Amino acid sequence: MQTDLRKTVSVLLCLGLFCGTAAGQAPETVPDTPPHPAIAPPTAASAQTSGPMPAKRALEIGKGITYRSPGEGFSLTMRLRMQDLVALSFNRSFGLDEIEARIKRLQVKFDGYVYSPKLVYSIQLGFTGHAANARSNSNIISDAILYYRPAPAWSFGLGQTKIQAGRAQITSSGVLQFVDRSIVNREFGADRDFGIFIRYDLPRGDGFTFSAKSSVTLGEGRNWGRSSNGGLVYTRRLEFYPLGRFKEKGESFEGDLAHEEQVKILLAGAYSYNHKAVRTHGQSGDLLPDGASRNFGSWYADFLLKYRGFSFCADFMGRTCSDPVFDDEARTWIYTGWGFNAQAGYIIRRKWEVSLRSSMLFPRPEVQARAGYERRSQTTAAVSRYIVGHALKVQADISYNHRSHAAKNTYSRWFFALQLGIDI
Repeated sequence: MQTDLRKTVSVLLCLGLFCGTAAGQAPETVPDTPPHPAIAPPTAASAQTSGPMPAKRALEIGKGITYRSPGEGFSLTMRLRMQDLVALSFNRSFGLDEIEARIKRLQVKFDGYVYSPKLVYSIQLGFTGHAANARSNSNIISDAILYYRPAPAWSFGLGQTKIQAGRAQITSSGVLQFVDRSIVNREFGADRDFGIFIRYDLPRGDGFTFSAKSSVTLGEGRNWGRSSNGGLVYTRRLEFYPLGRFKEKGESFEGDLAHEEQVKILLAGAYSYNHKAVRTHGQSGDLLPDGASRNFGSWYADFLLKYRGFSFCADFMGRTCSDPVFDDEARTWIYTGWGFNAQAGYIIRRKWEVSLRSSMLFPRPEVQARAGYERRSQTTAAVSRYIVGHALKVQADISYNHRSHAAKNTYSRWFFALQLGIDI
């Protein structure tokens, strides 16, 4: 199986390189079509491009290698993402607990359309344990989905991709203000799943607009294959833009690299009901003992504001379950409770950003003994150097962790991380 997988990946990479060569030699005959927000995360590099597109397109950092066939029969864009991480953890006496140095993410993406611009596909492969969520079985495949877009406002998808629930998880890992997402999202964030995805976007304008997203998915997470108990996950999300849409789809990347000239705001809420879940986090986590299943709901509320280089966002999320704790021998439990995350950043000369984040977790009383604390907090300060927007950047974080009424005081207090991110 591994041999076949290597052959498949090699063929895909060769195809992408061939297409890039062809794109550089052949003039485009098809006008650009607007990418679907779900498969084309924006970069600040797009803000630097203006005027008509040339007939021949060279490789630009963050925009990938694109090939379009004559007519409107086929389009393929290949992108590569690499994140290298060095991190140090210290205890309360500033003694070194752990050194981490690794390739955090190595991903390849293929986006485009086939037969018609209304049939849009997205494929993403992850080659590291962090990107591939190694707890699941065969997880090199992150995304593999086909969308049908009968009109610009509507999108219908079938396949595997991110569940559209909380803002923090929806936002791509390559366009974050910090080295990683918050501890709140780590506990309550939804993951990828296979199912049906529907989206409606009220046409863009200068005034009020909104988006509605809905999905019905298998529930066990990426590449699971089948569910034997008949349980599914039902997710709904509403996004409101009272002052109009963000520039360059700025709602889907952190930091105001697009430099909004007018105040832009996003208000959003989502609810996801997991019927007969068999894993502790729904789409991820350990299997529940003895073939057990549980019903639980996850809720999300988001706020985002951007204005002239300043950005602020707040995330509320939580999980409810009527019977989250199993017997002591199993030591398996479902984290119920809620969390809050707030972060702000300011762009300096469109190259540097200073950011601050505060995150808190509040487990419910019935699971506090398993969690080992009554409240957990993390405060993070970050500096980012944007060389080519989010497509080429260096980020440094320093975090302080605290647990109220902790069962053990041996946990790491300080965390320092340095990360280099490249999107080609």
